[in-house]
Amino acid sequence: MSLKNLRDAIAHKKALKVISGLNNFDVANVVAVCRAAQLGGATFVDIAADVEIIKAVKESIDLPVCVSAVEPQLFVSAVEAGADLIEIGNFDSFYAQGINFSAEDVLSLTRQTRALLPHVLLSVTVPHTLPLDEQVELAQKLEAEGADIIQTEGGTSSNPNHSGILGLIEKASPTLAAAHAISRAVQIPVLCASGLSDVTVPMAIATGASGVGVGSAVNKLNDQVAMIAVVRSLVEALNRSASQAVV
Repeated sequence: MSLKNLRDAIAHKKALKVISGLNNFDVANVVAVCRAAQLGGATFVDIAADVEIIKAVKESIDLPVCVSAVEPQLFVSAVEAGADLIEIGNFDSFYAQGINFSAEDVLSLTRQTRALLPHVLLSVTVPHTLPLDEQVELAQKLEAEGADIIQTEGGTSSNPNHSGILGLIEKASPTLAAAHAISRAVQIPVLCASGLSDVTVPMAIATGASGVGVGSAVNKLNDQVAMIAVVRSLVEALNRSASQAVV
């Protein structure tokens, strides 16, 4: 699958990114997640900006490979190793360490990255730790700096009070709110990620997102059959959203 397929999926609001984890350097696990992503029908995968992992994944699947990092220099070697697009973000692992990213931090990383790689497809995450109005303002500035895709987040900040379907909706609410606000403020596609499930994927599309990113719902599973089943359920949810939008 080429970047053209990815662009088409985004245009039809059916893009599904499966995330193995910015700090996941377990080659076998990353390859297993990425194979499950392809077998389940995902659009592309998101992995750590590690040359050996990139090579292993590129040998295992033919989906577009996105790499995530917060160090612009890592993107240069990642693209040389075969990465198809790059992502500033997947900040969740840093929050657990007490590290936050300001709007200026993200803008600076974007400018540095664009200076190094002016023509590579670039996605940038807007930190959910910012108030919603500041997330919107940052997204607009990122668009002006040359970002191609804006990604939202928020699953780690939500504390569902209920189990079941209501709990899934509560968990997704921060990233859904960000996708709704940001998609109306920028012209570039918005990818809604963090805390999503097959229940809330259609909601993400309804808010204005052009696709979704899912990590722990897939990469925390130890069985590849289970991984594939989850990916397929997400693809089916996206397809239902697309067909209902056409109707």
